[in-house]
Amino acid sequence: MNPLQSALSQLPGLLQAHVGLSLAALALALLIGVPLALLAAGRARLGSVILSATSIVQTVPGLALLALFYPALLLLGRATGLAIPALGFLPAVAALTLYAMLPILRNGVAGIEQVDPAALEVADSLGMTRRQRLRFVELPLAAPVMLAGIRTAAVWTFGTATLATTVGQPSLGNLIFAGLQTEDWTLVLVGCIAAAAVALLVDALLALAASGLARRAAWRLWSAAAGMAGIAALALVPLDAGSDRPVITVGAKNFSEQYILASLIEARLQRAGFATERRDNLGSTIAYRALASGDIDVYVDYSGTLWSNILQREDTPEREAMLDALRTQLAARDGVTLLAPLGFENAYAFAVRKEAGAPATLDDLAARSPALDLGTDLEFTDRPEWDAVKALYPMRFASITQYSPTFMYRAIADGTVDAITAFSSDGRIAALDLQVLQDPRGALPRYDAVVLLSPSASADPRVTRALRGLDEAISIQAMRQANLMVDRADDKASPAQAAAWLEGQIAPPAN
Repeated sequence: MNPLQSALSQLPGLLQAHVGLSLAALALALLIGVPLALLAAGRARLGSVILSATSIVQTVPGLALLALFYPALLLLGRATGLAIPALGFLPAVAALTLYAMLPILRNGVAGIEQVDPAALEVADSLGMTRRQRLRFVELPLAAPVMLAGIRTAAVWTFGTATLATTVGQPSLGNLIFAGLQTEDWTLVLVGCIAAAAVALLVDALLALAASGLARRAAWRLWSAAAGMAGIAALALVPLDAGSDRPVITVGAKNFSEQYILASLIEARLQRAGFATERRDNLGSTIAYRALASGDIDVYVDYSGTLWSNILQREDTPEREAMLDALRTQLAARDGVTLLAPLGFENAYAFAVRKEAGAPATLDDLAARSPALDLGTDLEFTDRPEWDAVKALYPMRFASITQYSPTFMYRAIADGTVDAITAFSSDGRIAALDLQVLQDPRGALPRYDAVVLLSPSASADPRVTRALRGLDEAISIQAMRQANLMVDRADDKASPAQAAAWLEGQIAPPAN
C-alpha cells in the first residue's frame, strides 16, 4: 500500500470523528452562546462581564486548553465518584465549545444592539411584548450579523478540532500529527486538505443561509439546511456494522517507535479475537493517567519515564531493582500491571555530530556548553532527568531549543544545533552518523521499554496470552531498524509495515 492509499484508507473514519466532534461543539456553543448574547445585549455591565470572560478563554492556546480539561475531568470524577471519561470526546468537545463561543457571543450582542431604534419603536407602538419584539423584529434584523459570527466559530472549530488528537479523540489531526512525526508529508497533506475542505464547505453552507435570509430566498435556506443535514449524517451514520468482539484500546505517544509498537500490539490482539481502537499522540503523563483510569487498556512506556515522572523518584537503581519496584508500586497504587520488558532500552542520550574534537562524555559537553546550542524534544527540559543532568554536570548552553523529535534530528543534521537529547533506539543516530556521549556520573536512568496494562485489561487472561512472546523479544538492533524504516526519507514504510517486519524478527514463544 503506497502512502496515498494508506492515508485515504484512514480518512473515512477520521473524517467522521472530526465532523461529529466539530458539529457537537458548534451546537453546544450555539445553545449556550445565543441565550447569553440575548441576556447580555442592552445590559452594558453584564455584557462586559460575559464578553470579557469569554475573551479570556480565547487567549489560552487551543492545545493547552485541551490538555487542561483532562486533569480537570479526572479530578471532577474523583470528587463526585462518577465515572467521567477524561480522555477522548468529552474534554475535546468541552474545550472546542468554549473556543467557539466568543464570535457567537460578540456578533450576537452586536447584531441585536445595532437594530434600528425606529423598528423597535414601531414594534412597541403595535403593542408587541418583549418576547414578540425579540422574535419578530430583533432576531430577524440581527440574523445576518449573528450568522457571520457562527461562520467564524464554525471555521475555528473545524480547524482547531485537529488538536483533539492530543487528548485521545480521533480526528483529522491523527493524520497530521503522525505525518509530522514520521515525515510522511502525504499524511500531512491529506489531513490538512480534508480539514480545510470540510471547514470551507460548512462556511459556504452558512454563507448560503445568510444570503437566503438577506434576499428572502427560501430555496437558499432549504439548500443550506439540506447540506448541513448531510454533513450531520456523515457524522452519525456508522461506517461498519459493528462487532460483538471485546474492544481493547491501544495507546501510543507521539513518535515513530510508539506508533510501531502500538501497531504490533494491535495486530496481536486482533489475531487473538479482539477488536481494537487506537489513541495516538498522547503525552507521557496523560498516557499513564489514561491507562490507570481505564480510558486506554495497553501501551508501551519506559522504565525511566515511569520512575521519574510517575513515581517522582530521583535515584537511579540497577535495572532489575527498578523494574521490581515499578511492578510492585504501580500495581499497589493504580492497579496497573507491568509486563516483562520488551528487551531493548530507549534511553535519553546526548548526541553530537561525529567530527574531529567532538565531545566524548557529558563532562566534555558541559565544559564546552557555553559555546554550544542544544536541541531537545518537547518534554526533556521539564522532566526530572534534566534536573539530574544539571546537578551532576554544569550545563550552561548558549541556547536551548525544543523541537518535535523529527525536527530535532533535522536541526542537528543541518547544523542549527550542536547537540541533541536523542533516543538510544532511534535509527537516525546511525543514519546521521551521530556520536552518543557517555554518562560517567550516571545522571540518566534506564529506559527499558515495558508493556503496561490497565486494571481491566490485567483482569482478562486473554490479553496477556495475546501478548505472550514479547518478553525480552525485541533487540535494540531490530528496534533501530524498524524505527529507521519509518523515519528515513526515501522508501518510507508505514508504522504498520514496520511492525509486521518487527514481528518477523521475534521468535515464537516456547510451548
